Amino acid sequence: MKHLYSLSLLLLALLLPATSLAHDFEVDGIYYNIENGDEATVTYKGTSYSEYNEYSGSVTIPSSVIYNGTTCSVIAIDERAFSGCTSLTSVTIPNSVITIDLDAFHGCYGLTCIDLPNSVSFIGSRAFSGCRRLTSIDIPNSVTSIGDNTFSGCSGLTSIDIPNSVTSIYYMAFYGCSGLTSVNIPNSVTYIDPEAFGNCSGLTSIVVASGNPKYDSRGNCNAIIETASNTLVVGCKNTNIPNSVTSIGDRAFLGCTSLTSIDIPNSVTSIGNYAFEDCTGLTSVTIPNSITTISGGAFFGCNGLTSITIPNSVTSIGQSAFDGCYRLTSITIPNSVTTIGNSAFQKCSSLTSVTIGNSVTSIGNGAFNNCYALNTVKCLGTVPPVMASADCFSTVAYNRATLLVPRQFVDTYIATKYWYKFAHIEGWDSTEPGDVNGDGEVNISDISDIIDVILGGTMLPGADVNGDGEVNIADINAIIDIILR
Repeated sequence: MKHLYSLSLLLLALLLPATSLAHDFEVDGIYYNIENGDEATVTYKGTSYSEYNEYSGSVTIPSSVIYNGTTCSVIAIDERAFSGCTSLTSVTIPNSVITIDLDAFHGCYGLTCIDLPNSVSFIGSRAFSGCRRLTSIDIPNSVTSIGDNTFSGCSGLTSIDIPNSVTSIYYMAFYGCSGLTSVNIPNSVTYIDPEAFGNCSGLTSIVVASGNPKYDSRGNCNAIIETASNTLVVGCKNTNIPNSVTSIGDRAFLGCTSLTSIDIPNSVTSIGNYAFEDCTGLTSVTIPNSITTISGGAFFGCNGLTSITIPNSVTSIGQSAFDGCYRLTSITIPNSVTTIGNSAFQKCSSLTSVTIGNSVTSIGNGAFNNCYALNTVKCLGTVPPVMASADCFSTVAYNRATLLVPRQFVDTYIATKYWYKFAHIEGWDSTEPGDVNGDGEVNISDISDIIDVILGGTMLPGADVNGDGEVNIADINAIIDIILR
């Protein structure tokens, strides 16, 4: 019976599939796989790259190894071959290697030195991501592209030389390289992802070589500008935006925490999505009258902002445009704005007062949610804007803040969905002669509002500027006199 039991165990072992190892053989502490009979690639030990983390100290990879009597050329470093080897300090790679695959050295934060030979033509995504002690690296002239996240998180890098062979720099290639102070873009590069240098907070110098067919750094602006579209695609804390720039691209200043101020010239007509995301050092910004749209997330996470001026040219404020700007204490949304996007001012926890212009027709979900310090919400419109949900404001704001609306339209607001949630709704009258819309200023917008009233629009408080009981051209002349005083 005992022999029968042993035989059963043996048969079971033979029937079960053998555990597959990542490596075919090992020589001098380095693990390899065989390719095409006479080529070897460096890999990790065991069945998983995270199982052993075998490599440590200084490793020198030979140009060839002998396997079963055959001399095999070492041509590649496989996926995750050294991934997570935190005790690895340096690697010497032979001239036979042409490929460094994805995640090859990912998370090797003890790695301080690596030499890449000119034979290397391909470096995979995340190949060196997280190698935070790597201080320098020479990219060989054989490399044509820098892939996604290739050097992301290499915070020890202070400078990088990109060779003339490189044509493309992809998504987050140098993201989070906070020690990087200068970047030189050769004239061979024709594609740069907007987030390629995101969160490079120490970047002070950006230079594009003259003769580049796609990009330039005109006027020593310390930025990368797409020449044909005049769009600034990558900026840094020392950027001076030239007057020829017409747009600031998506995520152009992403994570530029050292940026404290920026002059946006009147030539700029649009600010891209998340253009200044997490620029936490930015304390104030003046948006020029040329801007018509503040795109989604434009100033997301700019928690150092204490003041911002939105001009009358702006017609829409995008989703999460000022989300997380928890220091903004008051904001006036001009009469030109028609829409306030979802979460536009969410988490602006120091915001105490907001004035909503009379042209706003819709307020997105969560637009002022978590603005717990709000004590005054002033609406200039005679028609209540449509709120997407009850979450446009927080419950705290509904209970504590005073909602000020045009006096004769108090009942209208009380009867309108979600506006009725404000526990304190009061009417207001303009105290400034000529301030027809009640925004605290007398300017051209008040003249426009009177014209609307004359043409049959809704009567506004203060529209009868001269107090003669009628609204007509005489009131327009009265406002002009006030403006010219």
